[in-house]
Amino acid sequence: MPSPRYWREIPTRLRLEAARCDACGQVDYPARRVCSACRGAAQSPVTLSRTGTVVTSTVVHVAPTDFAMEAPYAMAVVETPEKARLMMQVADCDPSEVRSGMPVEFEFRRIRSEGRGGILCYGFKAVPVSEE
Repeated sequence: MPSPRYWREIPTRLRLEAARCDACGQVDYPARRVCSACRGAAQSPVTLSRTGTVVTSTVVHVAPTDFAMEAPYAMAVVETPEKARLMMQVADCDPSEVRSGMPVEFEFRRIRSEGRGGILCYGFKAVPVSEE
């Protein structure tokens, strides 16, 4: 089971840090030692934007035990302006309204609590951008 210390030691999750290939420009999230496109080994760190666009989504009706109280909820693949793709829950909207092309912002929120001690795990959730 992850603990708060474990989560703090993974900056890619908490700071949205990715790697950009110096040879072809491919952005990989999470960061890899070898580019997924050209297999180049030279990588530079890049911090991802906290905005994106929904590429595809689904509604989860039968959730894992830790998320049973949240069902139904939407999960989506979101693409950032840097072309990195992340899978995350879409919050603060009706799950049936999530659609491809929907602009979203990333908010740092509690994902779940685990165990009898109630260890809190945090991460990013996508929230639709209000059209004002």
